[in-house]
Amino acid sequence: MKKLLFFTGDIETQGYFSLQIAEAMSALGHETFIFDLSRPRVSAEKFFRFFEKGNTALINFNFHGMSGEEYFLDEDDTMMWDALDIPAYNIVVDHPMYYHHFLEKVPRRYCHISIDRNHIAYMKRFFPEIANGPFLPLAGTKLYPNKENVPIAYRKFDVTMVGNYCRPSTFDKYITRIDDEYTAFYHGMIDDLLANPQKTVEEVAEAHLREELSEVPEEELKKVMAALTFIDLYVRYTFRGRAVQELVDAGIRVYVFGDGWELLDCAHPENLKIMNNLDSEGCLKKLCQTKLSLNVMPWFKDGAHDRIFNTMLNGAVCLTDSSLYLDEILHDKEDCAIYSLSQMEKLPEIAASLLTDPDLMQRIADGGDQLAQAGHTWAHRAKVLHELIEGITCESRNRIGNSKVASQLNYARICDPRHKIKKE
Repeated sequence: MKKLLFFTGDIETQGYFSLQIAEAMSALGHETFIFDLSRPRVSAEKFFRFFEKGNTALINFNFHGMSGEEYFLDEDDTMMWDALDIPAYNIVVDHPMYYHHFLEKVPRRYCHISIDRNHIAYMKRFFPEIANGPFLPLAGTKLYPNKENVPIAYRKFDVTMVGNYCRPSTFDKYITRIDDEYTAFYHGMIDDLLANPQKTVEEVAEAHLREELSEVPEEELKKVMAALTFIDLYVRYTFRGRAVQELVDAGIRVYVFGDGWELLDCAHPENLKIMNNLDSEGCLKKLCQTKLSLNVMPWFKDGAHDRIFNTMLNGAVCLTDSSLYLDEILHDKEDCAIYSLSQMEKLPEIAASLLTDPDLMQRIADGGDQLAQAGHTWAHRAKVLHELIEGITCESRNRIGNSKVASQLNYARICDPRHKIKKE
């Protein structure tokens, strides 16, 4: 069994995911070590006592530990993981377009793991030299695994939304930063996505570029993709805001747990109940008290989001838009309730019909709990990672680099903050 290194101390949600996987990996027989990025010197000293040459691997999220943190570099800017010959399995919970600058310099024994099948296709197209692991959708956590979920009829909140909000106009500075022609071009892509929410950002971007320029070299297209993250954020927050707006303006009270909701424009703000921002465990506690949990997918068109499975495992009904992957595993009115981004005006009717039928809601909640427990916990994802780490090597398709003995590391230098992109 490999010894496994995980990270906490940076993005809270990803640290929480890491702890769930680490716990499951321990149950499978692995010895695990949690590196606290907020205390790098202390953690590094302990890690070197934990480390076993040839038998240690790294599992991280969103490039933690390999995003320019200078205390993981030696005097020659060699990553610690290369110096120690440690394979790195990086679970990327956002679109790869956010991380081109990190993908240009990954560890020698690097394996990229995607949570959306479109992301896998993107990686194979634009970064064919990088090894891809298996498709690994996000999973959920049951807060009280040894307790029965509270019945729907006894729950405190009719509708909750867990997640942050940002006004789409926040991204206007990126849309208008060049000139009127570029502004119109960007708005053309945004309008296309708003009218056709089943499309991905990359397919819309490529279509519009080819319409304008006809011939677009692959390397130029790759560069453009990395510059369009603001379009992804613009459309996701547009739909997230509209979902909540549709409900509150129809007279349905929605409790929102996250930052920025005071900026949402709605006709009936009295129905928008703005609560505190919470950590992962705090969000799970609220889901345990929720009847109907609203999810708006963050533009994963062939993947899932942890909100879905967290909702199910903690006994609430998940009201969500879908994706190609979700279409394969979810069943409307059996284990979830599904609405369409193309027909947002129907969302209040769907929610109201559920809230007036607690027996149906209980059947859906029970079905969702069974579905998630059968295949969508972090323990299930840990089994996939266990098989990967123990049986399949990823380094064969990676760039070949030189392995060397770890030299003196500078733990006092400051982490590069560029990877802290707040989207949720």
